[in-house]
Amino acid sequence: MENNTPATPTTITFESFGLHADILKAVVDAGFTEPSPVQAESIPLVLAGNDIVAQAQTGTGKTAAFGLSTMSMLDPHLNKVQLLVITPTRELATQVSDELYSLGRFRGVKTVTIYGGSSYSRQIGLIEKGASVIVATPGRMLDLLKNGRLPGFSPKMVVLDEADEMLDMGFLEDIEEIFTYLPKERQTLLFSATMPDPIKRLASKILNDPKFVSVTPKDHTTNEDIEQLYYVINEYERDDAMIRLLDALEPEKSIVFCRTKKEVDRLSTQLMAVGHAAKGLHGDMEQNQRESVIKAFRSSQIEILVATDVAARGLNVADISHVFNYHMPFDPESYVHRIGRTGRAGKKGTAITLVTPIEFHSMQRIGKKVGSKIEHRIVPSLRDVKENKLIKIAEDIKNAELNENATKLLVILEEEMDMSQIALKLLSNLLKENTPVGPDKIGLDKKTLESVVKNIEDRDGGRGGRSGGYRGNSGGGYRGNSGGSRDGGGYRGNSGGSRDGGGYRGTSSSTGSRDGGGYKGSNPRDGGSRDAARPPRGDGVPRSEGRGESRNPFAKEGSSSSAPREGGGYKGTRDSGDSRPPRAPRADRPSAPRSDAGRAPKAAPRNAYKKD
Repeated sequence: MENNTPATPTTITFESFGLHADILKAVVDAGFTEPSPVQAESIPLVLAGNDIVAQAQTGTGKTAAFGLSTMSMLDPHLNKVQLLVITPTRELATQVSDELYSLGRFRGVKTVTIYGGSSYSRQIGLIEKGASVIVATPGRMLDLLKNGRLPGFSPKMVVLDEADEMLDMGFLEDIEEIFTYLPKERQTLLFSATMPDPIKRLASKILNDPKFVSVTPKDHTTNEDIEQLYYVINEYERDDAMIRLLDALEPEKSIVFCRTKKEVDRLSTQLMAVGHAAKGLHGDMEQNQRESVIKAFRSSQIEILVATDVAARGLNVADISHVFNYHMPFDPESYVHRIGRTGRAGKKGTAITLVTPIEFHSMQRIGKKVGSKIEHRIVPSLRDVKENKLIKIAEDIKNAELNENATKLLVILEEEMDMSQIALKLLSNLLKENTPVGPDKIGLDKKTLESVVKNIEDRDGGRGGRSGGYRGNSGGGYRGNSGGSRDGGGYRGNSGGSRDGGGYRGTSSSTGSRDGGGYKGSNPRDGGSRDAARPPRGDGVPRSEGRGESRNPFAKEGSSSSAPREGGGYKGTRDSGDSRPPRAPRADRPSAPRSDAGRAPKAAPRNAYKKD
């Protein structure tokens, strides 16, 4: 009788690859149950001796993909280097070396980490003691090869890990030079999250008839386990927005990406000042400081790591729940690398980007480029955060386990207070330590954002795509850090408007108030009317007469004269309508001897540069 039951698809297991028994023992010890997609596709190809180019995101198991296969092919008894792994940063080199050691320890594989800032003699000594695997950064590796410190160096397998990051960091020429010192008969494996053209050209130079592995669909380059959000804020609101989101979301462990080292130091200090367990990480720190910060972050002694892109590259911490882009990354590749720090090993993660209105379209372009939906959200108000905090505290109290000393403490307190007073005082003490602070409203709501975006689009359409951000009718960029509002931020409008009020600068071009005062001559920036502040002249003729239009915005209609100024200068001569005769020329007037009697002393000249 014919059996029409469909065949059950074969499940891929690590045992099915034909890995060495000692390597399989390490797989079981590490808790791996089934291979990830990049492992399932790469391991058989590597074991078959092929060169490969593998494109997969950070956190998808690339290290095990090349580590399990290459170490199964090593002979640990040869006492020579057989595998060279090149990584972009010291941190990643250390992590990869540790993982390879863990996977190869039952087979007796020895690994050595090579990077700058450590002793040459110590590193060379460890290699000479019979290391099978070297994990190195490009700079130190090239230095050792150029200076002939590794005689007879001929690894049969070479791995480039995070190749696109090495390109971003300017190591491409070093990589090409390193390969001039390596044997031509070798197996080369290249792993990268993205495939820009320079990486493709490098692959064509150093690989021999490679097989291609890609576990990233063409229209999708980010992990589906990562929820991607953005919040539109004004430039001056970045710190407040960052603190508000940390208070509202309470991430278990997070990375905050900044563009500069100075920003890392400033923001990490600011977060610590408001009670968050945060530390900074950047390239100017000593190696022991960086290692100490990373160790504290891994062990959850600190919950927030504020870092630059370069410092955090290759950072492999499995339980990061949130990634924050304090500043928007410059390009889609950087965005992919940043958010790839969360949502690892099948866990869910959240990536949040702070965006100013002028960056709004750039954020949309990144979303299209990476093929992901990045959702817009509104920064929670202070009131909402406080209410949510109360609910959470109430839940924590309900679920708290009773402490044996609590009963003793309650008996002591009952001698002086009743139960309701005790409860209220305890809750007040608890709330004092858990009360969020800051402005109630941060960022732009949906309606305001739509209006701003429409204005930007209208301006670009009407001006042929003229560059610059939203400034009402006068073009220019969003002033943010490099200008704009001095005290309140927001948009510049046309040119005037309040400097202290924040928000939109309005459309007033000349009569805008700086501090709520009037108009000061021809300079609209200063408060108070010059004409209103000066007492009337003795001749009873308004100062505006004989000087063209009145400069007082509150002057009544018809109070100004359009007669031209005759005398020139600030004071000028009196209006031609003055009934008094003109003063005689100086030469026709009798001159009396000058006397200082009864005169008030002259005021000192108002010259800021004049010395006493």
